Amino acid sequence: NPTLLSHYHRGTAAAARLSAAFRCVSTGSLTITEPLNFWAGQRKPGQKGHKEHVYEPATGRILCHLEPCGAAEVNQAVEAAKKAFINWSKLSGMERGRVMIEAAHLIEGKREEIAEMEVVNNGKSITEARLDVDSARLCIEYYAGLASTLAGQHVQLPGGSFAYTCREPLGVCAGIGAWNYPFQIAAWKSAPALACGNSMVFKPSPVTPVTAAMLAEIYAKAGAPEGLFNVVQGGQETGSLLCQHPDVAKVSFTGSVPTGRKIMEMASKGVKPVTLELGGKSPLLIFKDSDLENAVKGALMANFLSQGQVCSNGTRVFVQRDIFPEFVSEVVKRTQAIEIGDPLLESTRMGALVSRSHLHKVLGFVEQAKKEGATVLCGGEPFVPSHPKLRGGFYMTPCVLGDCRDEMTCVKEEIFGPVMSVLSFETEEEVLRRANDTTMGLAAGVFTRDVRRAHRVVEQLKAGSCFINNYNITPVEVPFGGFKTSGIGRENGQVTLEYYTQLKTVYVEMGDVESLF
Repeated sequence: NPTLLSHYHRGTAAAARLSAAFRCVSTGSLTITEPLNFWAGQRKPGQKGHKEHVYEPATGRILCHLEPCGAAEVNQAVEAAKKAFINWSKLSGMERGRVMIEAAHLIEGKREEIAEMEVVNNGKSITEARLDVDSARLCIEYYAGLASTLAGQHVQLPGGSFAYTCREPLGVCAGIGAWNYPFQIAAWKSAPALACGNSMVFKPSPVTPVTAAMLAEIYAKAGAPEGLFNVVQGGQETGSLLCQHPDVAKVSFTGSVPTGRKIMEMASKGVKPVTLELGGKSPLLIFKDSDLENAVKGALMANFLSQGQVCSNGTRVFVQRDIFPEFVSEVVKRTQAIEIGDPLLESTRMGALVSRSHLHKVLGFVEQAKKEGATVLCGGEPFVPSHPKLRGGFYMTPCVLGDCRDEMTCVKEEIFGPVMSVLSFETEEEVLRRANDTTMGLAAGVFTRDVRRAHRVVEQLKAGSCFINNYNITPVEVPFGGFKTSGIGRENGQVTLEYYTQLKTVYVEMGDVESLF
């Protein structure tokens, strides 16, 4: 019996695990037969007669068929979340934390299985996918610990009267995820929501729908009440139904700036709070006194993680003119050495882009850059792996662009692929002005040995997540989010508890009422 991964030139252990987990069969094309929606404690079908292809980026083959949710299915999922919220919100933080810790333990035990399925559905390397699963687990552990710390304030007032505040859950929260970190984003959104006593209905990207359902099953197995974490599949229509549902109290979205604007508009009709983690066109500033080895590694990490499909990537690399030739030479050499291919192989460092249409979009940016005068120093071309089963996959060579100018499309617009634009600068004042000349402000980075300069520069960078002498490091204990059109609110860190609770103030009178009437 052929299994889901039988076309890969690896051992069969991973294939056997995935086959058991998803009851995969091969019927001419690769198919996951279980429904990908989940509410009320079990997997559910979507709209009858509606099916959409989901592709495996590494091969270009059909992986499964997604059944999107319409109004009836979204209503059922929200109703299940409402019922779960009643009991979950009444538990103590310690009791909620125990369930979440158990979920983290289950994720740890299924680390390899989840990572391999993430690779199959997303196309990123197995090395990165394991780290994503670890991040999801750590996030759930972190908020499990914070669940019992929710507290208010006591304010003493004249005459023995006093007031106090308390944080209360919002209710049913909607989470809408992106396709670049499917499992991790589902955890990043659900963990603080559940810790605060909320329930959640989560909609993954229709491009990467598979692993969110795995997380739903893990929460259920960990002892969460039925309906606490639900998954509805679909595209824009499903997302709109979720955002505008009268029983959804809050929306948390990760994705593009245009979609974020639409979600904010929809949520405003119900005066619902939103958390938006949107796009970026982030600058990376490399001064001449930098440790060159670390600066080069930082630039590669800032551009080529997950095939460049990372919203915080530092894709505008500003290098001080004194070290520009040496830096560019080393970056190009190491970029050309990146191993591209089967993302399930341990040696692979760059897998496939998420879809054929996205691959063509990214390659189009490279062609546009050339037309506008940029020089392709390396890469920027379609890549065809040698293994015949992978030749239909969505691969390209990582690209470094030279001779870039600030007004070029490749420098101004988010490409969301493995394309680095390198620019030179002379002075600190100049590079700060150019770095901040963007409507977005998700992240920024600076490499320098001068501690005073590092802090001085970071203070002036208009970005929500800044890095000094490193890049794309996102510990779950640290808030992550952007300025300007890059978003509202934060993911991770203690501050996120404020975005999943509402503050109640109570005044207690200890004397008589002083009336004017």
